[in-house]
Amino acid sequence: MKALRKYIDKIKPQFQHGGRFGMLHSTFDAFETFLFVPNKTTYAGSHIRDYVDMKRTMIIVVIALVPALLFGIWNVGFQHFRSTLETVTLWDQFFFGLIKVLPIIVVSYVVGLGIEFTFAQVRKHEINEGFLVSGMLIPLIMPPGIPLWMVAVSTAFAVIIGKEVFGGTGMNLLNPALTARAFLFFAYPAHISGDRVWIAEKADAFSGATPLSQAASSIDSGVNELTYSFQDMFLGIIPGSIGETSALAILLGAFILVVTGIGSLRIMLSVVAGGVVMGGLLNLWGANTYMEIPLHYHLVMGGFAFGTVFMATDPVTATQTNRGKLIYGFLIGVFAVLIRVLNPAYPEGMMLAILLMNVFAPLIDHYVVEGNIKRRFRRMKPAKA
Repeated sequence: MKALRKYIDKIKPQFQHGGRFGMLHSTFDAFETFLFVPNKTTYAGSHIRDYVDMKRTMIIVVIALVPALLFGIWNVGFQHFRSTLETVTLWDQFFFGLIKVLPIIVVSYVVGLGIEFTFAQVRKHEINEGFLVSGMLIPLIMPPGIPLWMVAVSTAFAVIIGKEVFGGTGMNLLNPALTARAFLFFAYPAHISGDRVWIAEKADAFSGATPLSQAASSIDSGVNELTYSFQDMFLGIIPGSIGETSALAILLGAFILVVTGIGSLRIMLSVVAGGVVMGGLLNLWGANTYMEIPLHYHLVMGGFAFGTVFMATDPVTATQTNRGKLIYGFLIGVFAVLIRVLNPAYPEGMMLAILLMNVFAPLIDHYVVEGNIKRRFRRMKPAKA
């Protein structure tokens, strides 16, 4: 590492303003700070030094995503070979999944980072690190058989419209990964809905329906068509998006985020509380078979767990105040279950619930702060004459 540090210090002047490659200063700075902790100091205000900068924070989130990624790769292969009734080894299943998932990850990073590098060079700004996480989140919320060009288009839309038009990382209003999925859902719904898209190269005779689609179908039939057990859904051996199926793997990621202080435990618990409360109310109502599904099933169906841990806790688009986090998370859980059950045409409600609350997060913080100010004024004693 010392040799690498010396080499970077040697060529660094050429990438400074006025140097031979000064126009590539932003690109060089991005690679340097990715390899080594920045040695910059503040010029005004509070002088705080910490080795945990944004790149290190983003890397921790990527590490937390690894359990869901590895399980998702295996599950892609498992679901394929289960549909074809072939008997293969675990490594064959993992290798098949890797062939399907790796290109999606590569396209996501190449397109997203390419756009961010371009914007940074044009603006002569430092390159933002936020896409280190978004570039991994986007593939994990995609179906395994999604065409690569659709991944590229939706990623470009998320980065340009969802981030850069607002000023880049830290300024965006909506979660970029969910923006990509929302664009894909409304632009190409046939490739992200139905029973065929959730299993790569699915055999025609195999159903391929997800638990959410089975639950939604039960409304019309009047019969509970859910064939997956709670254990199946908790472990993740079900069709679905690449990284969203295993609640167990997602819980491992949640543990990493909470222990390192990166993810907000308040938001996670409040989302779960909102989902449980709304699920319980719908159980009491019981107007159709979907409402009668046990409330704890909602926590492991679809993208509820993944959205709770990795999407709702996005520090940029979530609320910032402690009380606001509780309100924000609770409403996400409530709306996610409510949209699922009352809108059978769109059985997965987590994406819309989080995007909706992303929009209202600043308003929630505003009223929380105003409420704190009013309470402090009320506690103030009148000055004596």
